[in-house]
Amino acid sequence: MRTVVTGGAGFLASHLCDRLLERGDEVICVDSLITGDTRNISHLLGHDLFKFIKHDVTEYIYVDGPVDNVLHFASPASPSDYLRYPIETLKVGSLGTHKTLGLAHQKRARYLLASSSEVYGDPLVHPQDEAYWGSVNPVGYRGVYDEAKRFAEALATAYLRASRTDARIARIFNTYGARMRLDDGRAIPNFMCQALRGDDITVFGSGEQTRSFTYIADTVDGLVRLLEVGRESLGEMPVNIGNPQEVKLIEIAREIIEVTDSRSSIVKQPFPQGYEDDPKVRQPDISRARAVLGWEPKVDRLNGLRITAEYFKSRLAEGT
Repeated sequence: MRTVVTGGAGFLASHLCDRLLERGDEVICVDSLITGDTRNISHLLGHDLFKFIKHDVTEYIYVDGPVDNVLHFASPASPSDYLRYPIETLKVGSLGTHKTLGLAHQKRARYLLASSSEVYGDPLVHPQDEAYWGSVNPVGYRGVYDEAKRFAEALATAYLRASRTDARIARIFNTYGARMRLDDGRAIPNFMCQALRGDDITVFGSGEQTRSFTYIADTVDGLVRLLEVGRESLGEMPVNIGNPQEVKLIEIAREIIEVTDSRSSIVKQPFPQGYEDDPKVRQPDISRARAVLGWEPKVDRLNGLRITAEYFKSRLAEGT
């Protein structure tokens, strides 16, 4: 198959490019490099079936020849990124989704939207299933990301209903692993870098807030299954791709100290500006993924953290 992946030089989508090439796809990776990094795809640049195009997907996208799949993963993805790039985040979620859906419609291609657990906001339902509409503050600092993803879901569903574009939506929960940026700003990269440097590990708030972390290999497996499953099995509902094993952030900090053999201490600090709407809980109900995709995560969190720690250790050793 011939597959277009937007945001393909980013953490998650670069792993997806690897997986698609392994199954024999020709992959066209499109990225503006605002938050993406060509180091994530440098090992692919000589591959006969891989092509990289530096392009902003909020502008018209031209791809010569047939296209079988369009995977829209372009977007700043961490709070520090979308606080730095609020307008760009809204544009890639709205205009970027429109342009990529237009490409999929024109090419009669299958379309996969990378949505997020952030559409649930600070949830009033726990755990979160796909029927829950969420609790989002549209004018809060996080609203630029949350509402961009919610709009993207609405647009993809409209294309599915009105133009019969074969669109499917993945609501991705906190994914971690190699190729995350050291300055990503999310909990695991922050904790990893602090632990490996021997600095105090900074936990914002009480540390009692929860997340559900999924190792990158499990997330990619779920996404590929969602891309491959028959249309008749999906209906119009999104699919949660995440690990139902909920954990407190302060416990993640302790686990990272363990896997890095660090002497760091844990220090609590108030939330900085922009984090006021930080969700208190996050846990996916993956009943739908189990039933429709035959998928559930397999990698034990401590094992995933050990592999991730080796990556961060090597990056820090490079002085990057």
